[in-house]
Amino acid sequence: MEQLGILGELPAWTLITGTVIVLFAGFVKGAVGFALPMIIISGLGSILPAETALAALILPTLATNLRQSLRGGWRGAVETGRRYWLFLAALLICLVLSAQLVSVIPTRALFLLIGGVLIIFGALQLSGWVLRLDPLNRVRDELAIGGVAGALGGVSGIWGPPTVMYLTATDAPKAQAMRVQGVIYGIGSIALLLAHLRSGVLNTHTLPLSLAAVLPAFAGMALGYMLHDRMPQATFRRAMLLVLTIAGLNLVRRGIFG
Repeated sequence: MEQLGILGELPAWTLITGTVIVLFAGFVKGAVGFALPMIIISGLGSILPAETALAALILPTLATNLRQSLRGGWRGAVETGRRYWLFLAALLICLVLSAQLVSVIPTRALFLLIGGVLIIFGALQLSGWVLRLDPLNRVRDELAIGGVAGALGGVSGIWGPPTVMYLTATDAPKAQAMRVQGVIYGIGSIALLLAHLRSGVLNTHTLPLSLAAVLPAFAGMALGYMLHDRMPQATFRRAMLLVLTIAGLNLVRRGIFG
């Protein structure tokens, strides 16, 4: 039982529910390129402590992001990393720094932070509002938005919304946007792993849970890729944004009422 860590302590219904949540998160990521950590932290955060939910998402986030970044080949991934290196640098620095704050941020505050981000991001995108950035200010914008993404990612494991908003604002083509997300999230995932090995969130007790979440994440991602490749993405993405907004409302409810 000790080798199973927290897995050996959780009731069967929690494990089954958690597996379904991770499977769905992988499905959404395969279809639209993002949202796996947001769905996992929102879903598991409803049945597990916030820090445990954060630990659970670390390895499936890393594994699925690496898979996504290499789907178009390693050369494309390397070129993408070169193109967005400023964004990545700002993200990594802020992620590592903010990760050390997890243990001192109250659980309710963490729920409110994550839920608020989901609601704002979902509502803005559903309303049709699109951020437009001037290419002349690229250095400033990449550093600023990358820094915000990293600061959010360090405390919550979520850095998708600022990244997606940046790609939308720069009119990145669909195929490029998918690859860019994979590379940015993949490198950020490595930093997240290292940061939370240091912070203690991912340890011998929580590691088995995070490992167990990788398989259902991959299974869901494979299903999501089938939808992504065969059906129009716009309508499906709009539906997923609605689901994320609802998930954010649930987290805010927990942050306010416990």
